[in-house]
Amino acid sequence: MEFFISLYNFNDIGLLALRLVVGAIFWVHGIKKWSMWKVQPSAEMPAKMVYLMRLLAIVEPLGALAIVFGFFTQLAALGIGIIMLGAIWMKITTWKIHFAEDQKSGWEFDLTNLVICLYLFLVGAGMISLDRYFFGI
Repeated sequence: MEFFISLYNFNDIGLLALRLVVGAIFWVHGIKKWSMWKVQPSAEMPAKMVYLMRLLAIVEPLGALAIVFGFFTQLAALGIGIIMLGAIWMKITTWKIHFAEDQKSGWEFDLTNLVICLYLFLVGAGMISLDRYFFGI
């Protein structure tokens, strides 16, 4: 049992690993949305959706960088968590996607990211972060 208790000493390394992974996920997904700046509204993609995707093309990479570097981590996690709530809501209500789909992505991945963001919002970035360096949190 002492072994598991001793793992507590590595919390900050675990938080850093978690931040790096979730940051990479949102960086990649945000960068993919950059192509939306060339898209014009259409019947398949109404103007509201195009504008939302363009906003996400800015917000997701910025939030990803904030989380990776541990700078305003809790605020970034809150923002990305809200984005994940919106993604889950859209998949359930508009696209009628179930939790886990066979042929396409369900919303289980979005829920995982939401819970990670909730955790980072509640706990913060840890010792290995700019938040610790600048703000002492």
